[in-house]
Amino acid sequence: MASTHTQAHPSGSSTGTQLLDHPGPFAGRGPFGGPADESAPPAADTSRHRMPRQTRGTAPLLGVTAVAATLGATGFASATPAAAPAVETPDETPVALSADPGLALAARIQQQADSQRTAAEETARVQAAQEAEAKRAAQVAQQEQARRTAEEAEKAKLAAIKLPVRDYRLSAHYGQSARYWAHLHTGLDFAADQGEPVYAVGQGTITSAGWAGAYGYRIVETLPDGTEIWYCHLSSIIKGSGKVLPGQQIGKVGATGNVTGAHLHVEVRPGGGAPVDPETWFEQRGVTP
Repeated sequence: MASTHTQAHPSGSSTGTQLLDHPGPFAGRGPFGGPADESAPPAADTSRHRMPRQTRGTAPLLGVTAVAATLGATGFASATPAAAPAVETPDETPVALSADPGLALAARIQQQADSQRTAAEETARVQAAQEAEAKRAAQVAQQEQARRTAEEAEKAKLAAIKLPVRDYRLSAHYGQSARYWAHLHTGLDFAADQGEPVYAVGQGTITSAGWAGAYGYRIVETLPDGTEIWYCHLSSIIKGSGKVLPGQQIGKVGATGNVTGAHLHVEVRPGGGAPVDPETWFEQRGVTP
């Protein structure tokens, strides 16, 4: 009996489905593996129509890879915990705080307190500055008053008139007459020991000093108002020129010139003219000889 052969599909690929053209391992055997019944007609070659053998290719691997990729993209993604969404930090600005009425009220109270404190500090600063200025002005006024007082005291001191001799007695007055005077006495005599200090009666300038005939050694002091003071019969001259102050020593008591004993003859000549009574002149200036 001629065998039948199912020809491969003409369009089949060499890598596609192939039919087995050789009998299987159990061909010609009975149902239980024994020899086939020879009286039975030969069975058709069913092995030729079995399921085609699948040749290994890349398609199944690609399928598994695709499935794995799909599972990885879906299953794994679902199994992985989702990242927590980013939480934005609230904007800590005055606008955000003002949204809370309590915070806004507290801010206003704080602002008012700051304003009041600033005003109080400014008031205290202005008051302190005013007090400091008043204190400085008082100090300046006090210093000015002290300066004026000192100037007045100095002027008074300079204007003061002092007696020319400290340890003395009056031996002759102005206008007296005597046999040993050619004319009336023109001055005031201060009898004192030889060598006693002679002082300037006031502030002035010594304009003349030296021998003066009957007056012996003489010093002429000119006061600021032009009055001349004559110091006569000196034993020595200590200050012969320049400015002098009241009470400054200018010479010593002597007995030079026309005298009968040691004494100081003093004459007062206003404007450098004729003499006046020295005793009256002293008394008019608060000094009693």
